[in-house]
Amino acid sequence: MPLTITSRIEDNLAILELAGSLTLGPSLKALRENARELLKSANVSGIILRVAQVTNTDSSGLGELTVVYTFASRRGCPIRLVEVTPRLRQMLELTRLDGLLPSAIDLVTAKKELKGR
Repeated sequence: MPLTITSRIEDNLAILELAGSLTLGPSLKALRENARELLKSANVSGIILRVAQVTNTDSSGLGELTVVYTFASRRGCPIRLVEVTPRLRQMLELTRLDGLLPSAIDLVTAKKELKGR
């Protein structure tokens, strides 16, 4: 299943909801482009990636998540992954990307963490 992305700005936070495979393929580039476009907004103060519906992830998908992190950090925007699946959490821990890409249990918690910094 190709990656689909729904994006919006809410409470000055860029929110990207991901569904499908976060794996090598043409749809993976869409994540980068969506994040770049949302971060162009002058009032965005953080970025949240809701990944509950991500069915599969490979090293290319992890690479794209780090690209989004890089875009956000250049803008001084913190990032949170929300509703991380057990498989994705395991991959983040094995690659030690869990420190770079912190997670929150749900959207409300992520918003509180990003607003409270």
